[in-house]
Amino acid sequence: MKKRFITSGLILLSAVLAGISSVYSATPAELYDDVWMIVNKKYYDPSDNCQDWAKWRYRYENKLKTKEDAYVAIETMLSSLDDPYTRFLDPKEFSEENQSIKGSLKGIGTQIGLRDGQLVIIAPLEDSPAERAGLQADDYILEINGESTKGINVDAAADKIRGEKGTTVTLLIQRKGVPNKIYSIVRDEIEIKSVSTKTPFETPIPKDIQYIRLSSFISKNASGEIETILNNSKDAKGFIIDLRSNPGGLLTNAIYISDMLLKGGVIVSTVDRDSYKSTTRARHQQVTDKPIVVLINKGSASASEILSGALKDNNRATIVGEQSYGKGLVQEINKLPDEAGLNITIQRYLTPSGTDIHKKGITPDVVVELTKENADAKDDVQLKKAIEILESMTCLVQKNG
Repeated sequence: MKKRFITSGLILLSAVLAGISSVYSATPAELYDDVWMIVNKKYYDPSDNCQDWAKWRYRYENKLKTKEDAYVAIETMLSSLDDPYTRFLDPKEFSEENQSIKGSLKGIGTQIGLRDGQLVIIAPLEDSPAERAGLQADDYILEINGESTKGINVDAAADKIRGEKGTTVTLLIQRKGVPNKIYSIVRDEIEIKSVSTKTPFETPIPKDIQYIRLSSFISKNASGEIETILNNSKDAKGFIIDLRSNPGGLLTNAIYISDMLLKGGVIVSTVDRDSYKSTTRARHQQVTDKPIVVLINKGSASASEILSGALKDNNRATIVGEQSYGKGLVQEINKLPDEAGLNITIQRYLTPSGTDIHKKGITPDVVVELTKENADAKDDVQLKKAIEILESMTCLVQKNG
């Protein structure tokens, strides 16, 4: 499945800000060559999708007259890598991505991708227009504003879905087991609320268990919000960390949060194009050593898988739910001249046990499926199982303590 995490046109990836200065202008040819050189130096696959990358450098020599020419040429060149996570961002897209990292964006708040060539919703953001309208993970988008999505790419779809605050977008949705339905959704300015302690369906939870819902790792505030809750929960006997439908975000957030929960051990390892392996370990800055249960599902990806993999492989938490998505690649955000940008896959990552989870995902310790019938009945069987497991873990701690 080809997929790009898009929130009204914004990508949500494990990323670090890097690259060259944008204070100067560049000719179309120079901009194209900047992108070629970055890929040549950093792209994680040394075979560049089994092709001679050098052939692209002068493919459009003396043919690029405008920035738009350069944009099309760059996108054509990058498409040869067959990597949905490596993509060029024009100035508008790059600005929107930076806004998402700062914690706000405009649109309807949903991550979209391609599955077997069809446009699909990965997950709506919590308390977004998309979620309030009733959109769900695995919904297929058949039409946008009355136009078929057949053959559309993710970027073009995102451009059609996003728009000014107060305007409306209509989506024809195909959902398994029910008739196709048109949803009319009013776009809005969305504050990315990374962390919540409100349970789905207002599921009751014991007072001595602290529930933490982490919906995204994209905001730079996410790790600080988690730390605040941990520090304010000294009386809690244990924690439930809900990563369901969390598409990922900043790699740094995944590392910082893992470090708060681990006493030691490996958090994650990354491997670059030269097969150089870099290992990040917990720095003994543990905020809590109390029992943890982590909830994941098929919408949990990227940074969510790094955190759940770190806690699972270090025997720090019990993982409950469904197989996660399986995105084991790390992207870097490169700033280009004229306020454009390039997101490029620079590494693949491994869990502490050395497992490559790309296109495989994290397997829960306890598999619990949340069916449509459960959701319709507002019966969060996954959370209930997490509570049951955590209560048994805290009982054991009390007896042994």
